[in-house]
Amino acid sequence: MTDHPPLSDRDRALLALERRSWAGPGAKERAIREELGMSPVRYYQLLNALIEDVRALEEDPVTVNRLRAVRAARRARR
Repeated sequence: MTDHPPLSDRDRALLALERRSWAGPGAKERAIREELGMSPVRYYQLLNALIEDVRALEEDPVTVNRLRAVRAARRARR
């Protein structure tokens, strides 16, 4: 266990939403607006910062490492 403060409820909600699979186009964006009360742009801004947080990695290493790999692949294609 580390001495970091725990993740906020919002940060946990971001990770939980990112773990889910989505049926079709627009479903994830609707869930972001309805469940988290924010725009998809803000969601992705927060998510990108969150996956750099060691606490997020400790909380959900599978999701965080997957998101880091996706981001790295996108950057490599540029």
